[in-house]
Amino acid sequence: MHELSIATAIIERAGELARANGTDAVAAVTVRVGELAGVVPDALDFAFEVARDGTALADARLVVEQVPAQAWCGPCAEEFLVGMPPFFWCPRCDHPSTELRSGRELQITGIDPSPVPT
Repeated sequence: MHELSIATAIIERAGELARANGTDAVAAVTVRVGELAGVVPDALDFAFEVARDGTALADARLVVEQVPAQAWCGPCAEEFLVGMPPFFWCPRCDHPSTELRSGRELQITGIDPSPVPT
């Protein structure tokens, strides 16, 4: 389950980013996961819960934004969904696409600090 190593890397990087912004407490980490990234969102969520124990992100939650895979067809200027399993033939003109526009993302897009207790 490579999602555990990905979750560990997310926790480490989110902790670094939080410290760079002057805090250790993180309420949530938002990540974009592309449909073709080879990551199972539910497995990543579970791995995140396991990996966060004993870290500064022990109470943080993971927010996963799923990104659909989209390709571009040059001959007819059509952007289309690739789907799973991926199918790279344009549904409009039946030419193969050589340009994947989205779907391979795996990136942290946001870190929400924990509220400061009053």
